[in-house]
This record gives sequence, C-alpha cells and structure tokens, in this order.
Amino acid sequence: MTTYSAVRTTGIYCRPGCGAKPLAENVRTFELAASAEAAGYRACLKCRPYRVAGPVRADAPELVCRAVQLIINGLLDEANEEAVGARLGVSARHLRRLFLEHLGVTPDGFARSRRAHFARRLLDDTDLTIAEVAFASGFGSLRQFNRAMREVFRSPPSDLRVRRRKADRLVADGGLLLRMPFGPDYDWTATLGQLDNRLVPGVESIVDDTYRRTITLDGDPGMLEIGPGGSDHLLLRAHLPYWEGVIHVAERAARLAGIDRETPGAWAPLEIAVNAVAEDIGNLVRRHGTPVDGLDHGLTHAFPAAEVLADELGVVGELARAVVAGKLRLDWAEPRDDLLATLAAVGVPEPAASTVARRLTPTAG
Repeated sequence: MTTYSAVRTTGIYCRPGCGAKPLAENVRTFELAASAEAAGYRACLKCRPYRVAGPVRADAPELVCRAVQLIINGLLDEANEEAVGARLGVSARHLRRLFLEHLGVTPDGFARSRRAHFARRLLDDTDLTIAEVAFASGFGSLRQFNRAMREVFRSPPSDLRVRRRKADRLVADGGLLLRMPFGPDYDWTATLGQLDNRLVPGVESIVDDTYRRTITLDGDPGMLEIGPGGSDHLLLRAHLPYWEGVIHVAERAARLAGIDRETPGAWAPLEIAVNAVAEDIGNLVRRHGTPVDGLDHGLTHAFPAAEVLADELGVVGELARAVVAGKLRLDWAEPRDDLLATLAAVGVPEPAASTVARRLTPTAG
C-alpha cells in the first residue's frame, strides 16, 4: 500500500522514499494522493508522486471499490456523480459521504486527481501538444484542464512542461511511449509467465520479454507493446488511431500487466469470459475477429466484439447475447454474487463461472 506523507509546515506531500526528512510531529499521512490534494497539499517536485497512482485501500467497502472501477473506466469523463450513484443504486450524496469517509476525497475529486496526474506524466514523457495532453487525459475542454492543473499542481500546463527534466522525455520510434510505474514487489518476468499461460493466438504474443497485443478503439485497430523499462517502471508503447482518452488505454494496460494487483488481468473483461468457456479460442478469433494487417510477432486479428460473437452457437453465443442485451455487465464493477448468478443464467458452467467472477470481482485500483 502506498502511503503519502504530507508536511504541515511546507504544504507539500511526498511518496515513500523521498529524501525529505521533516519532523515527525509535522507529518500527516494519506493513502491517496487525491486525498492529500483535497486537504490542500501540493505534490513534491523532487519525488513527483504523480508518477505512481497507488491502489485504493484494500479494506474499503465493496461499493466504494465498485465506484472506483467505474471512475477508472471513465464514467465521470462525461457524466456526473449522480450517474455513478445511479449505476450503483445509491444517491450521489451517499456516495460522496462514503468516499470522504474512506478515501478522504469526493468521487469528482478522485477522478480529477487521476486525470491531472496522468496529464502531468504526458507533459513530462511526451511531446504531445498541450491540447492533445488535455484530451488524452480525459478532460472535456482546455479550460477544465487548465483549471484542474492549477488546482493540483499550482501551475498552468505550459509552465509544467517547461519544468520537465531533460531525462524525462521519452523518444519513441513510432507510437506513443509512456512509463508504467510499479511498486518494489512487482515481478515482470512472473507476470509474463502468467500472461503466456492464457495468450489468445493472433491477438496476443510474447517475444523477448515484451508483451504485444491488438486492440480496437471505437472500431479502429491499434497495437500495444509492454516491456521492461527500469527498476521502477515498465514501458508502454501505444500505436493508436487517435490520442483522445489515452488515460483509459494506460489504465487498462496497467490492469492487464497486473500493476497494483495480485495477478495480471486482461485488456477487456469480455476476453476473460469468452476465454473461460471457448473450446478453441484461436479458431474463434480467426473466424470472428477483425483482421489487422501489417503486424508481426504473430498478431493477425483484433478480438471479436460481443455483437459479432452473438451469432456464435453454444455458451459463447449465449454469453455474448447477454452482454449485447445489457443483461450481463462485464466492467469490473459487478458484485461477485450478482455476476455468478448472471453467468449461471446464460449457461456458463462451473468452474468457468468462478474463474470469471474471481478475475472480475471489484477490487480497488
């Protein structure tokens, strides 16, 4: 668990390992950077805590964990707290109370902090323009972006870009190159082994310590590469049709790589469910996946959408039709018992249903 230290006398908060040595009586601790910011502290310029998202406390209520997953998935990019509450069956007021009690920040504040921190990473790591950074980070307008950056970092984006260190800038030979920070216990080699055990042929590959996969964004193909970067980060190289909403690509890539989680996840929950019930996932991809030309390392197709798989016979088709009809929600935000019941209703057998539910049960991230 990442714990941030905030110093009352300076108004600055730091991540673990920072060289600052304040007096203990002047220090407050926070489990979220967002909660430190909500209390009026600003990020340390030396340790740069915005580079590590940090997980939400493991003992947070399930409802809070579900809300966090919905926010990470982007629900608050274009909606409001009322929409999150409605999805969870509670009022926005009750949701805000739970967030303040357990996280020290409102849902809006949590979402704004994550967007601002990701934007700061883009300002450091990339040469995207200020406007491209804003929309890549999930902000709806430049005005909203500028206001959030001033609130979180006390400076406009243009000044933050000027301040970046020479070694920060990542030069990419094609694609957008980003750091994916991880904690001291993370093991990329072990993660690759787990990913290799359930690779989807044609969609995913592992070559020379690098994981690659095809993706689609609004129907347009893209490709991700994740590989070793340094002692505290992986490198994500994203080849995408556009940069808007890159924050969600990075979030899903981090989930896939198992950063801040016990095991690696998947690019999309539909893949987890289909992989658990399909007899020959490679053949299914070849028949229904969208061909993606010009790639190497065995990448040939994008994983088929639920609308396409709905024409399939058997359990795969039943599952896909339930997703299309909205009867089965695969978004990392469903309670385990509800998910198990729905999977059973569409004919997913045990232990496949338990495997799917275990990998999709809400956990804070």
